[in-house]
Amino acid sequence: MLRNIELDMHDYLPKYYSDSRIVNHLLGRESAELIRYHEQVQDVLNQFFVDTATWGLAKWEEICGIPVQESKPSDQRRSLIKSKLRGSGTVTVAGIKTVVDSFQNGEVEVKENFADYEVVITFIGRRGIPPNLNDVKAAVREIVPAHLNVNYQFTYLRWEELDKAELTWDELEALHKNWDQLEVWKP
Repeated sequence: MLRNIELDMHDYLPKYYSDSRIVNHLLGRESAELIRYHEQVQDVLNQFFVDTATWGLAKWEEICGIPVQESKPSDQRRSLIKSKLRGSGTVTVAGIKTVVDSFQNGEVEVKENFADYEVVITFIGRRGIPPNLNDVKAAVREIVPAHLNVNYQFTYLRWEELDKAELTWDELEALHKNWDQLEVWKP
């Protein structure tokens, strides 16, 4: 809280109370209680929004029909809740993209392959396999019609890309990057 509540409370009282130990003690205790009350109210308000919910995520999961998994990281739980909230209505390429984009590392390119009755989802935001791929698959499977196959593709750092950077082995080592860091590095 940015305000000094105790000082504000002193300002509302007549000046002759400023020297009273009893009044100062009471104002100190009451202001501490008001600050604690404000923090609790703010915590409850945070539960009304998926992005700020903590202990309220279980209620959001219940509303969306998702099994509550307390052991899962909060950001992955939030992503799944957002995908459920976004995944209603007619299914379009834009709709699928919106659902998958709600996940961590979920920036994707979605293409329809009409000849093979297939939807191709390519993860382009970050290389490799997203940590919550099973949640992504479940959310997509729920909104994509059953007669369509869903094909997932991932991007990785390829030797050709490294060759295009025209780095010597010494220059590559001088970057001080491990393989995981190189995966997200764009030459």
